[in-house]
Amino acid sequence: MRKWGPLTAVCLGTFMLLLDVTIVTVALPDMAKALHASLSDLQWVIDIYALALAALLLGAGSAADAWGRRRVYVIGTVLFAGASLACGLSSGATMLVAMRCVQGIGGAAMFATTLSLLGANYSGRDRGLAFGVWGAVSGAAAALGPVLGGLLTQSLDWRWIFFVNLPVSVLAVALTLRVVKESRGHAGQRLDIGGTLTWTAFAGAATYAVIRADSVGWLSARTLGTLAVAAVALLAFLLAERNAAHPMLDPRLFRSGSFVAVMAAAFALNAAAFGVLPYTSIWLQTVLGFSPLKGGLVIVPLATCAFVVALVGGRLLHGVPARYTVGVGLLLIGAGSMAQAVLGAGSGWAALTPGLAIAGFGVGLATPAMSQAALASVPPHRAGMAGGAVNTFRQLGYALGVALFGTLAASRMTHSLTGHVADPHGAASALAGGAAPELLAHTPPAARPAATHAVHAAFASGLDAAALTAGAVGVVAGVLVLLMVRNAPQRHPAAPAPAERQAAPSGV
Repeated sequence: MRKWGPLTAVCLGTFMLLLDVTIVTVALPDMAKALHASLSDLQWVIDIYALALAALLLGAGSAADAWGRRRVYVIGTVLFAGASLACGLSSGATMLVAMRCVQGIGGAAMFATTLSLLGANYSGRDRGLAFGVWGAVSGAAAALGPVLGGLLTQSLDWRWIFFVNLPVSVLAVALTLRVVKESRGHAGQRLDIGGTLTWTAFAGAATYAVIRADSVGWLSARTLGTLAVAAVALLAFLLAERNAAHPMLDPRLFRSGSFVAVMAAAFALNAAAFGVLPYTSIWLQTVLGFSPLKGGLVIVPLATCAFVVALVGGRLLHGVPARYTVGVGLLLIGAGSMAQAVLGAGSGWAALTPGLAIAGFGVGLATPAMSQAALASVPPHRAGMAGGAVNTFRQLGYALGVALFGTLAASRMTHSLTGHVADPHGAASALAGGAAPELLAHTPPAARPAATHAVHAAFASGLDAAALTAGAVGVVAGVLVLLMVRNAPQRHPAAPAPAERQAAPSGV
């Protein structure tokens, strides 16, 4: 147990924090009913967690190098557990969103330290095996999230998707304190406070602007003002990193076209593959009447194909330049997303399966090679920084993808409902937020068949618009990778650099 105890401790935390990216997806309709949550509330329940990961991942890694990786991992796990308990006890949407933010902060502290801890606790062939197991566990978390979320929500209550984290957290902390040895970065390493604050301001302002755009207008002063704040914060981040003694992300890396393309690919992968799924789940449960478990099972082809292709492709495609595997993988994600844009008023769940499977193949092909593409685009001493940036841009892509596609879906629903209801915008927001049964319940019996058809058609049109946009994002990113990423021998670093974190493929 002592030999593989560190791997067990790290994998427990990794599985838990990545599971919580997707586990809430199938519970959204039940949350909306229990907490009287709006579409904006549901978007924030999902986004704030991914946003905290994206905003704080690099800063948490910097803090771990300075203060001790095991210490930061344990603190993050305790914070994650406490926030999970508070999420489960939430009495309103505001409290749930706030606690999901705290949960994401804890998750960032855990995620930023996992591979550095493995690198410090294993060497040689054992290290390679440990990294491989960690990657498989990360993929399994993505696959099991919707199913486990549906099972807990249906059998117990949506609150149990958070309560289940408590025993796992206790076990992870106890095991970490017992068998994982401490490690740090080089002497003099400091937390990059300026970079952390400015990056967090940029990510938060950009996401807030997109989520609010549907209700206040894309060209409104509020939306444009918030986007301006995001732009200023991004500029401040670049200036802060340029002058920092130990930057989280060296702006000079963006002089490389390959690095820019890989970061765009990381962003697009999570946005295109996963950004529409929360609304797909709402459609399945509130429009088609599926149970949470059945709704989760519908989404499984994507995660299962991704897991199998990543597992098999990692061996069969060894030595193939990451430019091709990532580029073709993103093209498949784009094609799979577009293939899901085939819904109509009478469509059922089976219409989604081919597109989900194709997108899953793309995720499985692109994900394992993403970090290798990042490593090949930077100098060797920046390997850890590049790996951390990949995971940061992936989580940012998920957060902004959920916000953008939800806003686009609601806008399209408004257009579809115009002429059928008195308040098309309000009805569309309620529909996208999971209130289809309530809308139909307030319809006179004589008009209910026509109203049901209008609701089905409106939601289908919203999902189609979101899926087409997601597909376009995937295709554009795939073309950028094929055109801009240079072919280079894949590097397989034996261990994380002393002062930087090495990143490997993650599930979501």
